[in-house]
Amino acid sequence: MKPAKTTTSSHALLSVLTANGIDRVFLVPGESYLGILDALADFPEIDVVTCRHEAGAGFMACADGRLTHRPGVVLVSRGPGATNASIALHTAQQDAIPLLLIVGQIPKADLRKEAFQEIDYQQMYGSIAKWVVEVTEPEQLAAAAFKALRIATAGTPGAVVLVVPEDIQQQEVELTAWRAEPGASTVPTGATLERIARLLEQAERPLIIAGGGFDAPRGRETLLRLAQTYDVPVAVSFRRQDIFPNQHPLYAGDLGLANPPEQIEAFESSDLVVGLGTRLGDITTQGYRFPRPPRAAQTFVHGHADGHAIGLHVAPDIGIVCDPVALADALIHARLPQPLSRARQWHARLREVAARLAQWPEQRAGDGVSFVNVVRSLAQHAPEDAVICVDAGTFAAPVYRHFPFRFPQRLMAPLSGAMGYGTPAAVATQLRLPAQKTICLVGDGGFTMTGNEMIAAVTRQLPILFIVSNNNCYGSIRIHQERSYPGRHVGTSLTNPDFVKIAGAFGIEAELVTAPEQVDAAIQRGLAAQQPYFIEIRSSIEAVLPTMTAPSMAHTGD
Repeated sequence: MKPAKTTTSSHALLSVLTANGIDRVFLVPGESYLGILDALADFPEIDVVTCRHEAGAGFMACADGRLTHRPGVVLVSRGPGATNASIALHTAQQDAIPLLLIVGQIPKADLRKEAFQEIDYQQMYGSIAKWVVEVTEPEQLAAAAFKALRIATAGTPGAVVLVVPEDIQQQEVELTAWRAEPGASTVPTGATLERIARLLEQAERPLIIAGGGFDAPRGRETLLRLAQTYDVPVAVSFRRQDIFPNQHPLYAGDLGLANPPEQIEAFESSDLVVGLGTRLGDITTQGYRFPRPPRAAQTFVHGHADGHAIGLHVAPDIGIVCDPVALADALIHARLPQPLSRARQWHARLREVAARLAQWPEQRAGDGVSFVNVVRSLAQHAPEDAVICVDAGTFAAPVYRHFPFRFPQRLMAPLSGAMGYGTPAAVATQLRLPAQKTICLVGDGGFTMTGNEMIAAVTRQLPILFIVSNNNCYGSIRIHQERSYPGRHVGTSLTNPDFVKIAGAFGIEAELVTAPEQVDAAIQRGLAAQQPYFIEIRSSIEAVLPTMTAPSMAHTGD
């Protein structure tokens, strides 16, 4: 490959990205950022993943950012491209994922003249992005990118937007390669740390609520050691099941969309709640019910990396802006060498409820395969390091409730509830974790939104197992319709194509499962495949409707 004749502003931009560990970008090409596209040819260390839709590219970048803890990078063209990519910014904001969206813009001379495809991205993205910057001079581009990377990863991670007019991308500038150093971890010391440690030792009914802050290097093992050191049950925040081993005696379950009253009542009877690495949003707090605002009924400790979340809804007795992993580690070392006299009834109560809810239900239906059978087969046969990428929808309920996650098994699910996440996230995950088996679970609705991104699995020969739950329905919304307006199903029925033929046309080996007794063999074939493999499950809608729904299946994901 011929070296670039000059060092352009686009080269300076990409030099900053590579200096900060960015080795992959996801894009849909556009004429408004041709200068950056051209410069990418001179950066072979950056893997360019070409996508078929900006939403798919954005979801891939979200998954990549979550796995690497570096900003996932997505490049799109102005106007329609940027609009299509907006779902990724919302997902990054809801899921606390570092994301960098680079948007090609109209020429700077035409800005704010209502030119063809012009959008004011500060107004468009201002409420969901952490920072939006529109660069107007070539010399500013590298510095703006450097700042964007720092903002995306600071505090609560999130999305930043870098808008680059098409006529400032190819000017000659001085090459820079600034590298952002992570900030030093902050933890309480002295009296505050000792006070928290004594609270954990002396409480009769303590509970840790652990969040995505422990999805970090050493995070999971440190959380487990903290729980064991103080003998404290752990409940995980919304869709964070993979940060604590689900079959451990101290696992108290997750705080999700459909916790039964008996479990929440048990949590509410605690006398100490320690929230670590979680923003304690509306779902985790069960609609801002637990811990109860504005003052919790329990002694309440809240530790999070972003001070904005501390006391936002519930005033803590002790609020600490800190790295939750560092705080957990400090608490482990602050433990006094004396026995705990805590009664075991508290642990037994929480564990009994969590274990009972996690039991596999027996479900058979006359209109297709109950999808719980598919998830149970995966739990039995999936590798110990499998990664489960889940789209939004009611088919995913048994994953959240019943799949016994234990690291290095991973759960990749959109906290934002965005449909269309599953397929692109699986592609990005398999690219980032090539030695682990990636399993994509997606409903018929979500698959027809972004399923075309599975062509990347064919292009790269990624051994992803795609499983589509086909019940000819937007199932989660149908459930809500049945609860609120029984028998009235406007807008939720789907007429679907032959998914097996579609997968075959993409070059993927595929099969159809129509009966429960076919599930196990199909799953084992899919897991053993060394190439992309596709299974369509003709799944039951009757099994999840309210009139036939067991408590464990009421957990929807829209």
